[in-house]
Amino acid sequence: MNEIYSIGIDIGGTNTDVGLVNGNGKVISRANIKTGDYHDAVVYVDQISELIKQLLQNVDSALVSGIGIGAPAANYYSGNIENATNLNFKGVVPIRSLFEERFPYKVVLTNDANAATYGEMIYGGAKGMSHFIMYTLGTGIGSGIVIDGKLVYGADGLAGEMGHAILIPEGRECGCGNKGCVEKYASTSGIVLNCLELMPQFPDSILCSVPFEVMTGKTISDAAKKNDPLAIATYERTGYLLGIALANAVTFSSPEAIFLMGGPIQAGEVFLDPIRRSFKKHKLFIYDREIPILLSSLPTNDAAILGAAALTR
Repeated sequence: MNEIYSIGIDIGGTNTDVGLVNGNGKVISRANIKTGDYHDAVVYVDQISELIKQLLQNVDSALVSGIGIGAPAANYYSGNIENATNLNFKGVVPIRSLFEERFPYKVVLTNDANAATYGEMIYGGAKGMSHFIMYTLGTGIGSGIVIDGKLVYGADGLAGEMGHAILIPEGRECGCGNKGCVEKYASTSGIVLNCLELMPQFPDSILCSVPFEVMTGKTISDAAKKNDPLAIATYERTGYLLGIALANAVTFSSPEAIFLMGGPIQAGEVFLDPIRRSFKKHKLFIYDREIPILLSSLPTNDAAILGAAALTR
């Protein structure tokens, strides 16, 4: 039986990664370009198309199921990237049709968090699940929701922005224009802000000597591994708040599990334990069954490509 392949494209503000993925969910070849080098979307797509052709040199093109694309501000229904703030090509970019003009394959576009969610369902720990939620934690917070085995896109293709659910009314101002979004308290930048707010309570912390402009999530994670009290308190606070957000999410979809992906979870149990405790405390009592909070099982370096490629399955 011939093997079926797919192309996964992960469009980020800094880099664009392209990979050829086999039917078992393994990235067998890959390439990348600097997204920031391109201001013209057509030239950008032309360059990616050349990379795809190189990846397909030793593959029967008839065995390719399609091209999946994960991108910021991507609309599944329209096939457009719509007013992405971290890309040089502005406005509405018809990214799906640009690739359809160049290849005879099915092309599927969605936002990066939805792509990660779909990848988890096809290749990862959510395989066999029909109801789950994925949170992607990084500079911001994205999410994807699966109900009855299908990603939820809503009426306009924009459903699932759980990072912008209001957690603290009139709280920190978010880049989206609202105040108090989950993203401002549990993303990498939110963790740093939590640390700075708690700092006066821990004047002997090693983090007190770190200038604000160079403090990162990894700085705090490294300090936590040395049992620094400020770092531990920061993750306790962040986990408490994120646990509330996850408990709120359960009330509308009653998932089998919640998955977490991204850099902040590399801190380990110092972060995960308070998340789970807060989640258990705030979860509505009618959901008395176990709803595990799990880590993505996709390989960190391949997760974005696998998620995008999975869209064509």
